[in-house]
Amino acid sequence: MAEEADSGLSVRAERKALEKAKILQRESERKTFRLVGRVLKKPEAERSEEEAAVLLLHRDTVEELCRRQVRRNVLKRKQEEVFDDADELKTKVRQLADAVKQAKHLVVYTGAGISTAASIPDYRGPNGVWTLLQKGQTVSSSDLSKAEPTLTHMCIKMLHKEKLIKHVVSQNCDGLHLRSGLSRQAMSELHGNMFIEVCTSCSPVREYVRLFDVTERTSLHRHGTGRRCRHCGGELRDTIVHFGERGTLEQPLNWKGAAEAAKMADVILCLGSSLKVLKKYACLWCMNRPANKRPKLYIVNLQWTPKDDLAALKINGKCDEVMRLLMEELGIQIPLYDRAEDPIFSLATPLLPEEVDSYTREIIAPPDGQGDNLPDCEEMTEESRSVQGGWFGRGYGKGRKKKKTV
Repeated sequence: MAEEADSGLSVRAERKALEKAKILQRESERKTFRLVGRVLKKPEAERSEEEAAVLLLHRDTVEELCRRQVRRNVLKRKQEEVFDDADELKTKVRQLADAVKQAKHLVVYTGAGISTAASIPDYRGPNGVWTLLQKGQTVSSSDLSKAEPTLTHMCIKMLHKEKLIKHVVSQNCDGLHLRSGLSRQAMSELHGNMFIEVCTSCSPVREYVRLFDVTERTSLHRHGTGRRCRHCGGELRDTIVHFGERGTLEQPLNWKGAAEAAKMADVILCLGSSLKVLKKYACLWCMNRPANKRPKLYIVNLQWTPKDDLAALKINGKCDEVMRLLMEELGIQIPLYDRAEDPIFSLATPLLPEEVDSYTREIIAPPDGQGDNLPDCEEMTEESRSVQGGWFGRGYGKGRKKKKTV
């Protein structure tokens, strides 16, 4: 027994010694990296003999730090916004117009960049949500109820009406494609819609369109909105697909429509998307076909995208500016957004009396004379109007928490 006890103590002591050695080694490596990093920051002419000897002694560390610096520089270049000059922009838009005219089945993929003109921040732009959080900065609140479809949204709706666009695949949750008047059958909102909640207990799934952001109580893997289905009593849930989740709802995601459109596409136009998420959806790119049989790809974005090398044309410009020029080239008038014709007012399901206090987000103000049954926006507090939680406010919440701690 004594021998077994001694053996057990010996094994534990050996394991502890091994762990301690690993910790000391990591600390030594960190010190070496810091030392070499400080030397490398100095101009070569200003380095002392001792510092030059340090670089010679730790060549592997020098190479690794140089590789890291190269990766940082590449990443920085990819995040920079590039603008085509006016003449180049017009030339490229003419090429895009020719492609649109000749396309038999044009599909449009849209990202956050088409909504920035509606004062909805994007994610990876210079002032995007993820960019600011990575820099340790706070993210300001945005009143999404005041957002309206942009010129790009209205152009897309018109091009679909003119049968030049067959389908729109959107990553945006802001509901602006729906509010522009774009047909729901021609649209796939892959990441959900902030104005739609559903009852998955009903078969088929029952949908409720609201005039406010239904996601204020929801987050990753927590989708209950707190309201209940008036038919079966089941809890309603939002339609948002967060990072790390897989969207399974038929509507408004409409994956079937997106996959079928991509299969038939001969031209794909990407507007305002970094494509860092979309590139992972293999069914949207026909990569199983030979290169010469894939849809021709046209990209409008100010930053680098992982599909740039595969594009027939990359236009470095703002979406609204590019689409305005495109509509001029096509000779099609751009319709103005008219709040009185916003489909969301006819689609919306009125709240029951007991549901009136079930949300704090500001409603979309209806046209004059049509808001008799809706809560008075003036009664809402300033705090309730800021975005805290939900599909967009998640990053904002992190910023608020960090700010408080500081």
